Amino acid sequence: MVSAALLSLVAVGCVLAMEALHRAEWPSRGPYTAVITWQALGLAWGVSTIGALLAYGLSTYELGAAAGLLALVTDVVSGELVLTELSRGLEGVSHIAAVVLAIALTLVLFYGLVSSFVHVVRVRRRHHDLLELVASEHPDVPGARVVDHPAAAAYCLPGVLRSQVVISAGALAVLDHRELAAVLAHEHAHLRQRHDLVLLPFSSLKRAFPRVPLIRTYYESVALLIEMCADDQARRTSSSRELAMALLRFGAAGPAPVPAGAMAALEASAQAGVVRRVNRLLRPDTELPYHAGAFIMGGSAFLLASVTCLWHIPV
Repeated sequence: MVSAALLSLVAVGCVLAMEALHRAEWPSRGPYTAVITWQALGLAWGVSTIGALLAYGLSTYELGAAAGLLALVTDVVSGELVLTELSRGLEGVSHIAAVVLAIALTLVLFYGLVSSFVHVVRVRRRHHDLLELVASEHPDVPGARVVDHPAAAAYCLPGVLRSQVVISAGALAVLDHRELAAVLAHEHAHLRQRHDLVLLPFSSLKRAFPRVPLIRTYYESVALLIEMCADDQARRTSSSRELAMALLRFGAAGPAPVPAGAMAALEASAQAGVVRRVNRLLRPDTELPYHAGAFIMGGSAFLLASVTCLWHIPV
């Protein structure tokens, strides 16, 4: 029961840490570190929550969550599990309920991840096919395709074989050449670093628990940090002012809704984050110190290692 209690504490601690991270100011100074921290906390929460349920439900084996799970499979095959636990009365029923809940949570999380991936792949495939019909090359926009649409839009469609950056005619009308180059650099950063895969676990959580506002809030926090990561990459080839002006011009023109499965320089639903991004570009804070980033990354690695060890505590 000790492992169940410790894993429960870790799960609660992860939720508190995510709330603190959501409210903290330092992530904008080190968005890459913050995104990895979000991933570590999310993974640790899922593994520790499932582990706590299993450790309690399988406590009669006195083997821990991992070894107890193997013993559970053996007893299920032999048909001894249900009879043994039910003979223990209410306590045995609670153990069975905990194991069932752990399996159900695992299936829900797995379903969210797989269904999100399949949905995104299908939507992107259809959109790629549509772009072949309506988009065209443009001499002023190398490495991108142009759609004849009056709304200001710039987005990318990630893919293994067919990654594309798309710019609308409305965007070309409001951006000058340097601002356009900054936007293209931003979108290519999304493709090069596969930010869509970084965001996938959080979008799958949002899909698995659509009625939980807190998950949507945390998803938006991670999405904003990913945009900041792309902004930082764009600043290596373009000035911060050019990218900030491009974002402001998109906002003034009224950005078009982003197609499903795409990642945009500016989404119509993320206007609040645009102000933070523009302020960050025009009045940048000092970057997160190296030693602070190393400490946070080390803490994230230690958290995941601790959760793994707690799965094997045989008490």
